[in-house]
Amino acid sequence: MSLVIDESWYQRPTNIQTNESAGGVVFRRATRQAYIALVLEGRKHRAYILPKGRLEPGETIEATARREISEEAGFTKLKLCCKLGVRERLNLHKKAWKTIHYFLFETPQLASKPTDTQHDYHVDWFAISDLPVLFWPEQQEMLTLAVDWLQNHADLR
Repeated sequence: MSLVIDESWYQRPTNIQTNESAGGVVFRRATRQAYIALVLEGRKHRAYILPKGRLEPGETIEATARREISEEAGFTKLKLCCKLGVRERLNLHKKAWKTIHYFLFETPQLASKPTDTQHDYHVDWFAISDLPVLFWPEQQEMLTLAVDWLQNHADLR
């Protein structure tokens, strides 16, 4: 049975632990086209996600996004393009309420090696015209915002 994320993940219960996270969309340019890197956790799961994770003490939101992208996707050369937005939801096990900050970054890196040793992350590149559906609906929304930004700001002609 496959887990389906529905509206219940976006309804905040009372008296629940909260945390703040950050991450984002990473793209690269190639031959007048943009490609977006998406992450699989474990190759048996065929649902893509955006790299993101929890803020550590003393860390800025942007620094968290960069660290999490490095850990989960392996990209370290990141140029900030814009902030995409902030979304809130329950975590996967519905034990904590998350506030997640999303950014759009450009990288010149083609190959990557995730550094998180606790998870089996794998990165795939997709043309913006051929993106899969993401596991989390709010991440799908961020991906749409990123594509809109790219089509309006990244000279891909």
